[in-house]
Amino acid sequence: MTTLFDPYTVRGVTARNRLWTSPMCQYSVLDRSGVPQPWHLVHLGSIAAGGSGIVFTEATSVSPEGRISPEGTGIWTDEQAEAWRPIADFIAGQGAVPGIQLAHAGRKASSWAAWGFEDRTGGSVPLDEGGWTTVAPSAEAFGDMAVPVALDLAGIDTVVEDFRAGARRAVDVGFRILELHAAHGYLLHQFLSPLANHREDEYGGSLENRARLLLRIVTAVREEVGEDVPLFVRFSGSDWAPGGWDEQQTATVAGWAQEAGADFFDVSSGGIAAGIRIPIGPGYQVPFAEHVRSSAEVPVSAVGLITTPQQAADIVESGAADAVMLAREILRDPHFPLRAAHELGATIDYWPPQYLRAQWR
Repeated sequence: MTTLFDPYTVRGVTARNRLWTSPMCQYSVLDRSGVPQPWHLVHLGSIAAGGSGIVFTEATSVSPEGRISPEGTGIWTDEQAEAWRPIADFIAGQGAVPGIQLAHAGRKASSWAAWGFEDRTGGSVPLDEGGWTTVAPSAEAFGDMAVPVALDLAGIDTVVEDFRAGARRAVDVGFRILELHAAHGYLLHQFLSPLANHREDEYGGSLENRARLLLRIVTAVREEVGEDVPLFVRFSGSDWAPGGWDEQQTATVAGWAQEAGADFFDVSSGGIAAGIRIPIGPGYQVPFAEHVRSSAEVPVSAVGLITTPQQAADIVESGAADAVMLAREILRDPHFPLRAAHELGATIDYWPPQYLRAQWR
């Protein structure tokens, strides 16, 4: 039986356990340069010291217009990439695997940051306040945000090359795992979902067409970084809306993505449209991951209101997922994996030596 503290290896890169840290936006590039700040080093570094097997950065944009907010991180310049280097090095130095999520927000870009702008809720950041014109598969707005420009074929080609360049920079500065963000209503998910993609060309209509951009990016990234770098894809397992993206489409496209060079699938849900009510509860997204794993026969991680060591252990031991991703619980307790090992009676050897006096006995 696989346990939560068994290592996991993909393309020669081994995570020390199956407790991994999900990408979580911090909205902390206050100068709006896209360059990661000391906050990112401390935030991600403390989680690595806390025992996670893989520590992913927040959604990091491959282009200026791909940022979720002006305060998001980027990797479209060499300056940004070099600022990530000490962060990746520190994560690796703590025994965790440094991973980066490469992203483009599409029509959900140019939004107000989640903190610091409490008086500016809703809508897009105006152009005269640092916002920008967004792009999407179709010229249809997300909620009350600005209407995006529909990408033409040249624009789609540029997106592919932006992901390729971001992947190269990420690997060059020490990230050992890459993840493509195709979830939560951002650009790649917008192309996948029939609720956001109403194109009539080769990028719209059929599932094959709607998946074309993602598969082109998977292929381009694999070509760019070679055979040794694991490539993850984050999917929304469901749009939670009639006629939208669902777990079976996710499973089908995951299989295609694996054939194109992806290795592992991080299954979340939602985000494609405003006003959708999602019935949340403990582990509410796990069934999507389990369906993708069994239907496509691909490795997956589960995420979503996983808050206790026993719950996380049960997900892995039952075979519902190969690993769990922690998000808000790891913010509450960056040392969750160390605590989980104690509570579950697992023997581990990666307590930071500076903290050994604090081990539970």
